[in-house]
Amino acid sequence: MEAINYQVKERNEEIKLPESLGFGKYFTDHVFEMDYSKEKGWYNPTIKPLADILMHPATMFIHYGQAIFEGLKAFKTENGDVVLFRPDQHIKRLNNSAKRICIPAVDEEFVLEALKELVNIDRDWVPSKKGESLYVRPFVYGSNPFLGVSPANTYKLVILLSPVGAYYPEGFKPVKILVQDDYVRAVRKGLGECKTPANYAASLLAGEKAKEKGFTQVLWLDGVKQKNIEEVGTMNIFINLKDEVVTPKLNGSILPGITRKTVIQLLKEWNMNVVERDISVDEVIQKYDSGELLGIFGTGTAAVITSVGWLSFKDKNMVINGGEPGKLDVKLFDEITAIQYGLKQDTHGWIQKVEKKEVEVS
Repeated sequence: MEAINYQVKERNEEIKLPESLGFGKYFTDHVFEMDYSKEKGWYNPTIKPLADILMHPATMFIHYGQAIFEGLKAFKTENGDVVLFRPDQHIKRLNNSAKRICIPAVDEEFVLEALKELVNIDRDWVPSKKGESLYVRPFVYGSNPFLGVSPANTYKLVILLSPVGAYYPEGFKPVKILVQDDYVRAVRKGLGECKTPANYAASLLAGEKAKEKGFTQVLWLDGVKQKNIEEVGTMNIFINLKDEVVTPKLNGSILPGITRKTVIQLLKEWNMNVVERDISVDEVIQKYDSGELLGIFGTGTAAVITSVGWLSFKDKNMVINGGEPGKLDVKLFDEITAIQYGLKQDTHGWIQKVEKKEVEVS
């Protein structure tokens, strides 16, 4: 792979982040881009100033959806270091999505180093307040203009950075979830295990209808029998029962979450009986009625851990743990965020430091 081309602009004033960052509203000064063609492979790796992307109206991904993305975070630790949480796993998952969408794989080690170089250049954008972070969005799309259903001939990889606020600015609060059986998001052997725009487009209508009813998100059932629970729109789900913690097994229609993987590892280290298996919505209701349901929580990059305080399916409304965060939910949230912000030693190799380097400006 050729060396990265730097087109770094000098910053003439200090970065002043807004008091309220929200999510996905603000963007840093630079992006990383790299192109692909069948003749050259991946080439022209460049870090350059953020600018609009110009494209032909027939650019293939617009019409046929051949695109993938990832989402991970950089954090500023207590001692001022900038670190990434499990970036290697995210880039590995990017390649897993690429395989399913017929996008050429990237060199994972090179993209990881390019990502670190980009974060280093825009490290002044990494927020320092508790709960805030720098969201990292790599994405790949079919870039050549052609109106025909086939894999593209050329592709572009872009890494975009966005400072984001705390997911729980007012404290760790449970959410209301609606179990969805009017719509299907994904089926096994489809696109459910891929982080691709089509998955999220498929969830929008059900999500909007759920919000109209006062719910935060939708919990999807399997796409064939609509019997087993699978995942929430933006997070994997865990069911905390009296004698086990259950999360739906990866079956091809569920995104293999990095936070999910982290939680499973932690629960095993804590000698808890964590099980990956099918679990039906009827079983969840039965466990609730019998008093064996201790809690429900979701896992994902954005919120890390989300307590579910209310779960509704048809005419069954369940108040989970009195509508309060579960002890296990809070323990997991505190453990993972302590590692991310350098408040606790990382004994797992999950944290990768972004070394501070001087880069010549143009």
